[in-house]
Amino acid sequence: MTDITLAPGEAGTAQENLLAMLGQARLLVVDDSKLMRMGIIRALQQQGVTRIEQADNGQTALERLKNESFDLMLLDVQMPHMTGIEVLAKLQADPQLKGFPVIVISGGEDIEDVVQCIEMGAEDYLPKPFSPVLLKARLTSSIEKKRLRDLEKMRLAQLQTQHELLAQEQAKTESVLLNILPKVISQRLKSGETLIADAHNDVTVLFADLVGFTSLSNGISAEKLVSMLNDIMSAFDLIANHEGVEKIKTIGDCYMLASGIPLARQDHALAVVRTALAMLTALNSFNQQQAANLQIRVGIHSGPVVAGVIGVHKYTYDLWGGTVNIASRMESTGLPGRIQVSTATAQLIRGHYTLESRGPVAIKGIGEVETFLIV
Repeated sequence: MTDITLAPGEAGTAQENLLAMLGQARLLVVDDSKLMRMGIIRALQQQGVTRIEQADNGQTALERLKNESFDLMLLDVQMPHMTGIEVLAKLQADPQLKGFPVIVISGGEDIEDVVQCIEMGAEDYLPKPFSPVLLKARLTSSIEKKRLRDLEKMRLAQLQTQHELLAQEQAKTESVLLNILPKVISQRLKSGETLIADAHNDVTVLFADLVGFTSLSNGISAEKLVSMLNDIMSAFDLIANHEGVEKIKTIGDCYMLASGIPLARQDHALAVVRTALAMLTALNSFNQQQAANLQIRVGIHSGPVVAGVIGVHKYTYDLWGGTVNIASRMESTGLPGRIQVSTATAQLIRGHYTLESRGPVAIKGIGEVETFLIV
């Protein structure tokens, strides 16, 4: 066996720490005999323990443990009404008290009871009569174990708090990303993709523009202008979310959305038309509530697009291609309060909605094309 030699001063420091630990500890002595309690208290005081409370039965001890803070309980095994074993059983059954450190006190003839107490969670035991050296050893060992357990609980609580805070921050980040990007695109970015560019063959694109809003904005305050736009665009957002279509962006007082991206769906054209009709209804409700007379032009076209994410600091999910340009022209050449669709979209929704042919309409960069108004 290797001898351990403490450096000068180490032994004194360890002794001082031990005395400080015993002096700070709060103990509960439980014994039905007042004489025995007084004897235990004197022995504890000789070891430097000053914060000592007492109870003459198990029930009182349990109540005090629930309502007060203690570091250790010295518990007599043989007590009337409620034995030490029964007290330990109550401790183990109570989530608040389970694992509380207990030193059982027993005479030598009660060794079987002592073994049962240890099996039921008692920290240690002291035989009657006990020596001061043994008492000190049992006290310091049990209190030190409790201190270490308390530190571990505190660390676990801190880790749990940190985990919850991290989860909250991750949820906030996720929420921000979902407000900017479709969920599947957000997940792809988080998985490490740096370039997202997808070709989609069957997509329906919608543009909706507030008619005359630019001239109207010249005569109202900035606060009222932004408030009106926020109310209208927020209503459109709710409709788009309800129909499962993807809002792409707003450009001033123009609203753009699409269906069939980033996930394909067969009813992309029908979903967009339903959304457009709901947008007209929402604007009518806004006009009635605000005594306003706003109208929107809506243009819709279906076809292939390229979709992807651009930007570094402010991500944007956007669409490109001829389909986007034609959908924009469907809006700009449309009529206030009406939904104008291209031939491609009309073919996809025919039989579901009544269509009114508008005849050839001149589309910049394309020429004359056949368009339809949804009745």
